[in-house]
Amino acid sequence: MATFNNMDLNLLRVFQAIAEERSLTLAGNRLHLSQPAVSYALGRLRQIFDDPLFIRTKDGMQPTPTATELAKPISRALQAVQDALRYTERFDPATSTRVFRASMTDVAEMMFLPDLCEILTQQAPGSRLQVEQVAPAHLEEALRTGQLDFAFGNLPALKPVTHYELLFRENYVCLMRRRDDLPQRRHLELDEFLAMSHVLVESAESSHHQVENSFRGLGVQRKISLSIPHFTVLPRILEKSNLVATVPLRIAKLFQSEHPESFVSYQLPVEIPTVDVTLHWHQAFDNDAGNSWLRQIFIDLLQQYGRSS
Repeated sequence: MATFNNMDLNLLRVFQAIAEERSLTLAGNRLHLSQPAVSYALGRLRQIFDDPLFIRTKDGMQPTPTATELAKPISRALQAVQDALRYTERFDPATSTRVFRASMTDVAEMMFLPDLCEILTQQAPGSRLQVEQVAPAHLEEALRTGQLDFAFGNLPALKPVTHYELLFRENYVCLMRRRDDLPQRRHLELDEFLAMSHVLVESAESSHHQVENSFRGLGVQRKISLSIPHFTVLPRILEKSNLVATVPLRIAKLFQSEHPESFVSYQLPVEIPTVDVTLHWHQAFDNDAGNSWLRQIFIDLLQQYGRSS
């Protein structure tokens, strides 16, 4: 039976290496161990977990269902140990090989990730940023346990349980393909807006729900002709149809800058509240040097976006 007292962390490193390399030889090369040493470690792992774990096939060492289930928690455990050990090291972005993990939506990825990557390449070339899309219900636990360093977006539920910084407030506009029969003014009348066919971008982020709740509260019932889960494909859809979409102002400006002659945006015919875009981290990592360094880069970069729009 596997217990904490009879577990050697080095065995978990062997497990991870075999799971990722699918070869005892390659796992040994990665860990600077001989193949007999890796085979011995695998034998101990099989005894501890009472399972073969990896089966030799013509395609390499294939994991059993038990090994597949174990892979993620073992990876998280080893990452947690690495995270704990880094507190003994002075953080230097120029030499750091630290892995930072952040949750952001596809909107944030399109708008801010390229500039953020440019900064990291210049200032911390050995570091790595791992971007994930974590369900809002799981963000607090992920931040608290260190599985995430940051969460970015409209996340009001996190405000009471994390530390956060307001980056900017976002307005929404109506975006569509440029064509001759559109109004020659900056706003849409309500009857014009309701007569149009709309694309609904259904996002898990709370800003989507806030906007939709605002429309419902005002009695605005749009004709939804298409629902999509993210913004990535939206420009191509709008370019090839007369559909319109209610989108964040900064997304509209991004699409218009990338397709100068293709799109036009209008002010909405009703007033809906602005959306707070915030950066969140757990208070336990307030004084973590790496977290503090990247946090300030996030804040400086994104507040600059807020001032320029």
